[in-house]
Amino acid sequence: MRIVIKIGTSTLAHKSGLLNIRRVEGLVKAMSDLKNAGNEIILVSSGAIGMGAGKLSLADKPSDIPTKQAAAAVGQCELMYTYDKLFSEYNHTVAQILITGEDIEHSARRSNFENTVRRLLELGALPIINENDSIATDEIVIGDNDTLGAIAATAVNADLLILLSDIDGLYTADPHKDKNAVLLECVDEITPEIEGMTGGAGSRFGTGGMATKIKAAKIAVNAGIDMIIANGKDPAVLYEILEGKNVGTRFTARKDDIK
Repeated sequence: MRIVIKIGTSTLAHKSGLLNIRRVEGLVKAMSDLKNAGNEIILVSSGAIGMGAGKLSLADKPSDIPTKQAAAAVGQCELMYTYDKLFSEYNHTVAQILITGEDIEHSARRSNFENTVRRLLELGALPIINENDSIATDEIVIGDNDTLGAIAATAVNADLLILLSDIDGLYTADPHKDKNAVLLECVDEITPEIEGMTGGAGSRFGTGGMATKIKAAKIAVNAGIDMIIANGKDPAVLYEILEGKNVGTRFTARKDDIK
C-alpha cells in the first residue's frame, strides 16, 4: 500500500513544545517496519513551530509572524535531524520537501512536487513533507498539515491517509465537555451534521483541529482515498490500522470516483 501518515504537533511534542522522544522513536520504528513489509510511506510532519518555540524557550506559541517564522526555522532543523537519525537506525533514507500553497496552486510547480515524491518512492526513500512556514506567511495563518496530508495523498494516488492526533477520532460532541459523546467508527458521507461536530485547535502549539480534519477528509474521499483519524499516543495503532481493525474514525472513499 501507498500510505500518507500525518503526525500532529500534539503527538510529536510534550505540552512544553519539546520533542516527545519516546513516542517519536516508537512511531519511527513502526513506520520503518511497515516500510520493510513492502508499503510505501510518505510522512507529513507538523511540529516545526512548536518545537522551535520549545528550543527558543518561548512560553506559548508565537502570535506574530516574524517569531513564527523564526521558530519554524529552528524547529524544522530539529525535526529533520531527529527523523534522519532515527530512520537511519533502520536503514531508511529520508528526504525533506518543504512546500507552500503557491506550489500547489501553480500547475507546473505542483507537477514538480508530484514528480519528486514519486521518484523518491521509486528510489526507496521516505519523503517527509511540511509547509515552508519560514516564508509562507499566509500558510502560517490559515494553513494546516491535515489539508497538506490530503493534498499529498491525492498527488501520489495514495491508498490510505492516516491522521494521527491526540484524540481517538470524530465524536458526536466534545468528549472533554460531554460525557455522552460517542466515537463515530465510520463516516460514509460528510454531511452538514458531521461538519458541525468540530472544535478548535487541539493544543497550544498546534494549528489544526477537527475542522481541518473534516476538510482533509473531503479532499481525500472525493479523490477515492480512505482516511482515518486515530490517536497517535501509541505507535502500535499503525499496525492495528493496517491489520484492518476498527481504530479511530474511518472516512470511506466515494466508490463512484476513479483514482
